[in-house]
Amino acid sequence: MSLDQEFLKASTDKLDQLLRRIEACVDRLTPEQIWTRGTENQNAIGNLMLHLTGNVRQWILHGVAGQPDHRIRDTEFSNRTEMAPAELKQRLRSTVEEALAVVKALTPEALLEKTSVQVYGDLSKLQAVFHVVEHFSMHTGQIIFLTKALTGEDLGFYKHLETKTRGDAVP
Repeated sequence: MSLDQEFLKASTDKLDQLLRRIEACVDRLTPEQIWTRGTENQNAIGNLMLHLTGNVRQWILHGVAGQPDHRIRDTEFSNRTEMAPAELKQRLRSTVEEALAVVKALTPEALLEKTSVQVYGDLSKLQAVFHVVEHFSMHTGQIIFLTKALTGEDLGFYKHLETKTRGDAVP
């Protein structure tokens, strides 16, 4: 596998994994929990999902694929409509799936092409893909943390790493 193919596979595999983890979190929560905010300066899981949808759409579908940019970023955080969990999941999943198809189709030459997103000009499309994976990962971690705090449950994402007895674990 070439370096570009390895980068694209790692990027798409990671986005798919993170999407499934967000969906697993949402499936454990009530609609009220999804829209819970500790304070006005904190984001609800629902707002983070809207934000990820907007970010992926703007950076990949617009910045990489050239689709029109209709994003109004502030509304992703100000939304208090308490959209249903199923709709949040569907919006995020369909956007990510569309972006995955775009990323998987990139050629080595296309990865080096320049694009402009938000106020950031002269970015390579590789940088745009990298940004999305990093950004998606950061907010997935926040969603996982909030889900654990709201449910008090171990989400089991790393159960495969556990040994039969804790004393047998390798650091």
